[in-house]
Amino acid sequence: MPNFRLDLCYDGSRYRGWQRLGDSDNTIQGKLEQVLGRMVGTPVEVIGSGRTDAGVHALGQVANFHAGTAMAPQEILTYLRRYLPEDIGVKEVMAVPERFHSRYNALEKVYRYRIFHSDAPCVFERKYVYPYPAALDLGKMEEAAAHLLGTHDFLAFSSLKRSKKSTVRTLREIRLEEVGQELQLTFTGDGFLYHMVRILVGTLLAAGEGTMAPSEIDEIFQTGRRAMAGVTVPAKGLCLMEVQYP
Repeated sequence: MPNFRLDLCYDGSRYRGWQRLGDSDNTIQGKLEQVLGRMVGTPVEVIGSGRTDAGVHALGQVANFHAGTAMAPQEILTYLRRYLPEDIGVKEVMAVPERFHSRYNALEKVYRYRIFHSDAPCVFERKYVYPYPAALDLGKMEEAAAHLLGTHDFLAFSSLKRSKKSTVRTLREIRLEEVGQELQLTFTGDGFLYHMVRILVGTLLAAGEGTMAPSEIDEIFQTGRRAMAGVTVPAKGLCLMEVQYP
């Protein structure tokens, strides 16, 4: 059966996340499956590279689906752009090998968290940034970020209570950049646990405002205690920027 890759972007503000839910069709996966199901006349399962939470945005989400259709990728693209809500965009549709799997084949993901580091009004970007006017020591944040890099068990930096699957992940890069009135934190790693990026941001903010010493991060890894890490910052500042494949 033909396999198609979707390169997607979406504003997650009004959705309950990526994953299809039994009690609601207000999810990104659910909307895609509805439209594709009507297009081919049979149910379609859309597989995402990962699950973004409620309120999280994406500039570079990747998904794939199998469907018995003779439609060309360009025809599918045209159909999706016509019938999807305006806050879900399809950038490209490609025919891919049958064994391509958007989640299992992904090598790395890049997430960006945007902090509006000012007490000025932020009217037009308010759905995409976290207003945080408090003074921050960026040097301490960089120091804390260095402790987070590498391969660790990140269970304490997630909202998982326990997991039968491995919670070990490799965080290859954390980049802090001041862009105008924004502080942008970009994370690149081989995978991210439930709420992991948002808790990492909360931890870096705690280091920046002086309520946590960067060296405490090593103890958090050792103890695995969620309560020692930073708060879970709001979803609206988070965006999946890119999924990298071989």
